[in-house]
Amino acid sequence: MKIWSLIWLFVFFPSLSAPAWADQPLTLDWIDLVPESERNMFTPGGMPIQPSVSHNSDITAQQSQIGSVRSELNNSFVKIPGFVIPLEGDDKVVTEFLLVPYMGACIHVPPPPPNQIVYVKFKNGAPIQQLWDVVYVMGTLKAEPVSHELAEVGYLLEGENLMPYDE
Repeated sequence: MKIWSLIWLFVFFPSLSAPAWADQPLTLDWIDLVPESERNMFTPGGMPIQPSVSHNSDITAQQSQIGSVRSELNNSFVKIPGFVIPLEGDDKVVTEFLLVPYMGACIHVPPPPPNQIVYVKFKNGAPIQQLWDVVYVMGTLKAEPVSHELAEVGYLLEGENLMPYDE
């Protein structure tokens, strides 16, 4: 009898079947994309430790390939802040972009390691108003490498929402 009462409750009151937080994204910081065993390659502030680069040199700095992705984050619904480097879209929306932890990443050399770059795809596009400001991107994260002419990327995010950074 108790089982039927519970089934009846969940059928007629579906909001009881899942906790309110179940549809909330997992909020990530950039250091969260780095496996625990590799975090010593980053500063306490979460910036990758990079060799010094001379901008007067003819030698092009190479992207560090050190750093793996956290496969346990695969298919997680996440929210992560970052800067947008537009790749595809028009003057109103961007459909594909790189999300990076600091302004100028991938534009200045060298790009961050692959596990510090997220390739974001928005099926219907996202509005592009403040490209130079930090934004939050929400969507489904995939631990899936993407090769792009600007950089090797460690994660792909199927974007659902882009919003101003509020912290």
